[in-house]
Amino acid sequence: MGEQQQVQFPQEVIDEYAALGVDLPALFSAGHLGTRMGVQIVEASADRVVGTMPVEGNTQPYGLLHGGASAVLAETLGSVGSMLHGGASKIAVGVDLNCTHHRGVRSGLVTGVATPVHRGRSTATYEVVISDEQDRRVCTARLTCLLRDVNPGDAAPAPAAG
Repeated sequence: MGEQQQVQFPQEVIDEYAALGVDLPALFSAGHLGTRMGVQIVEASADRVVGTMPVEGNTQPYGLLHGGASAVLAETLGSVGSMLHGGASKIAVGVDLNCTHHRGVRSGLVTGVATPVHRGRSTATYEVVISDEQDRRVCTARLTCLLRDVNPGDAAPAPAAG
């Protein structure tokens, strides 16, 4: 399913996290699950997060894109937006995810675009629209994240298995 693509961040965001010694692209990757599923984040800011995922390898028994795969893409994108909104002093923790599946997809690449619905001090909510390669809506999701203060060790990556 390929390597993770470099995430595009605004320079002021890169600088904010670099000053804290945080590897921003690693922190805001799709993680191990997203990597296994081929999720790639291609654009990221608090105003808009865009990512892609292949249908192949992420299907249910009937050969259609699995609804859970759409949920993984949506939660990944909404979480990245929420964390960027919260800034370096906050961590985003998903508390509610709702997905409505509109059409089946059998092949190709789906693209998710997360945009904010609400950005507050303690919560952030993002709508995520997932579309197929013909720009037809496949899924609409809404993710709400709790923004809590960073505790020591929150930003430290988990050790690799092996």
